[in-house]
Amino acid sequence: MNRLREALKAYHIHPRKGLGQSFLNDERIIQRIAAAAAPEPDDVIVEIGAGIGLLTEELAKSAGRVIALEIDPRLLLALRDRFSGHPGVEIWPGDVLDYDFSALGFRGRLKVVGNIPYHISTPILFHLLEHRRAIHSLVLMFQKELAQRIAAPPGGRNYGIPSVLCARYTEVTTLLTVPPDCFYPVPKVFSSVLRFRIRRELDLIEGDDSFPSLVRAAFAQRRKTLRNNLRAFGLPEEALDALFTACGIDGMRRAETLSVAEFERLASGLREPVLLRFFLTKGQKK
Repeated sequence: MNRLREALKAYHIHPRKGLGQSFLNDERIIQRIAAAAAPEPDDVIVEIGAGIGLLTEELAKSAGRVIALEIDPRLLLALRDRFSGHPGVEIWPGDVLDYDFSALGFRGRLKVVGNIPYHISTPILFHLLEHRRAIHSLVLMFQKELAQRIAAPPGGRNYGIPSVLCARYTEVTTLLTVPPDCFYPVPKVFSSVLRFRIRRELDLIEGDDSFPSLVRAAFAQRRKTLRNNLRAFGLPEEALDALFTACGIDGMRRAETLSVAEFERLASGLREPVLLRFFLTKGQKK
């Protein structure tokens, strides 16, 4: 019996489908994920879904501090027992979606690692992007299909909101594919590990929060044109005409055809100059 099953048996833990529990059970993959996070003695690493603590243990060998997030009370007991004598490991009980990464005060320095629950992978990813100013990098495991959507280029059916937001705020690299038999219980899907390096350009660090809203509106109904979807902003037709003309973008295109740079032009146009000029001109004509 391997270490994972021994630990689960010792604490009378049976994986719960309702929590999306499928524990990574391959020591080599665990070591590769830890190595991809590149833990250093000065690093603070937040691990999402620490489970029984196998990856926690690997990270703690090199990192100065590991904050292990876990929501399952049964696993919390096991984690506290295993790391009671390790001052560099802190166990945090609760939902990662309630965790305030920005409150730790490590601006741009946190590293985040995890085999995250697949049924809430997208909300977790968006939550992390909202706290990107506090984060240096992410190494996360997703269901393979979602990982492909995250890393997708413009123009295809996989390209969508996660693709645009991740490309805007991070540099994404696909590190490895993990087959189902590396987990217990064995899932029905393949998984992929992605690394995200947070972009540090000034405009991304200090930028506004309108970009995600624009992207979500543009993809609200994939088969509709940009013009139809962006009417959700409540802009009159003349304003939309001014916006698309100034940005050099055809409003009859669909969101999946736009590059991140084109979305940036639209976001910039919505913020100030194009609409400001439009409304000033309209006022002068009255």
